[in-house]
Amino acid sequence: MEWHVTDAQSLAIIDSEIGDHVLSPAEYEIVRRVIYATADFEYKSLIRFSERALQAGAAALAARTTIVVDVPMMQTGIAQNIQNTFANPVYCGTEALTRPQTDKTIAAWGMETLAKRYPEGIFIVGQAQTALITLVDLIEVEEINPALIIATPAIFLDEEDYKRRLQDSLIPNITIDCPKGNAVVAAAIAVGLIDLAWQAYGKQLTVDS
Repeated sequence: MEWHVTDAQSLAIIDSEIGDHVLSPAEYEIVRRVIYATADFEYKSLIRFSERALQAGAAALAARTTIVVDVPMMQTGIAQNIQNTFANPVYCGTEALTRPQTDKTIAAWGMETLAKRYPEGIFIVGQAQTALITLVDLIEVEEINPALIIATPAIFLDEEDYKRRLQDSLIPNITIDCPKGNAVVAAAIAVGLIDLAWQAYGKQLTVDS
């Protein structure tokens, strides 16, 4: 991400407002990116990282693992950063070519199609709750084994508690502990992770290439 002086000033304000915290440096960088993107300080305590989620995600990015997102806005939100760094392939669930379905949304059916094609991919769900439901169901029947899932869709009704089931799985994941969320939050998390991964792996990859 290219920073301007006003960005640095804004981040300094965020740092001052947050003050002391128990987040790791990498987790904190992700959180401040989300707060900067949303102007919502509640995310300081709402973003949840599973064990080694950031390490697993960074390693998968460096390995140029395929990224699958739920909606075009999500794809647009990370396109420039991923193209300027690891150049991972990025596919969108709602734009996948699928057969018409009557019992599933376009996002759910597209996500299922791509998940089965790239079962060990990085999955980012920023908007479509049905796409998250599809991923959790596929994980639980052991059809896919994602490298990382970032899931921040707004969820008002979750009778099956899909978000908790994802959090309780062995799959590295980053989620939010509240109903609110959107593609902007997911994109901020993803871009922050891409930047952190590039700091860790970029120099070596540049030398190798």
